[in-house]
Formats: sequence, structure tokens, C-alpha cells
Amino acid sequence: MSAEANKAIVRRFYEGFHTPIEDELIAPDYLHHDPALPPEMQRGLANYKLLLGAFRAGFPDLAMAVEEVVAEGDLVASRWTWRGTHRGDFQGIPPTGRRVEGPGMSIHRIAGGKIAEGWVNFDALGMLQQLGVVPAPGQSEAAATA
Repeated sequence: MSAEANKAIVRRFYEGFHTPIEDELIAPDYLHHDPALPPEMQRGLANYKLLLGAFRAGFPDLAMAVEEVVAEGDLVASRWTWRGTHRGDFQGIPPTGRRVEGPGMSIHRIAGGKIAEGWVNFDALGMLQQLGVVPAPGQSEAAATA
């Protein structure tokens, strides 16, 4: 596939992130590389769906804005911003009603017209600070949860 076709797959994935379209776009044996996740959660489409489901449940209005996409061969690099309102339980954090936004970057490998592997990094600490779970530098714990 061309670099442009590969970029289109990644854009479609992020632009449709709030709806379950991963069966169309993600390979069944997908490998996910994220330093914040345990190794057993990084193998296979079923585990990736659990991760996506946790975000969709915690942030039902979740939206991804793709800022930039660059491709070479079967690799597609993207820079994106995610936004959502914390209205549901998210990894044990009860809903706060807070709007959250954060940057992220990913590199995806495309094979056979699907995303076969992904390296993802996003500002998880910033998300936790915005949710009031972790105080920002110089902020008291009481101020974080206010």
C-alpha cells in the first residue's frame, strides 16, 4: 500500500476513535507498545478493545484531533490531541465531570490494509492531574481535588 493509503487508515482510526471501528482497522494479532500498560494487555485485538472500551466508558464524548501525520513505507507517525469529559468510571477513578485534554504521539505499522502494530505515548500524568488524582507541581493534594 502507498504511504498515502496508510496515512488514511490511521486518520480514519483516530477520527472514528469514539466508535468501535477497530475490527475494520486493527489486525487480530495487533501488538500495542505502551510503557504505561502491563505486557499482557499489549497483545491482540481483544486486549486492545478492552483498553479502548475503558477510555470510551470513562470519557463518553472522547474525541481525537489529528494534528499531523507523516508516513514512510509501512510506518505512519502521528501527533494528536484527545479531549473528553470524565463522566464514567475510568480505571477505578470515579467520574469527576472534569474536561480533560492531552497530547500524544504514535507510530503505527500497517500490514495488509490494517494497523498491525502501534507504539503509543500520551501525557498520562497530565490526564491524572487534570482529573485531580495527582497534584500538579507546586499544588497541594487538597487543591488538586477541588
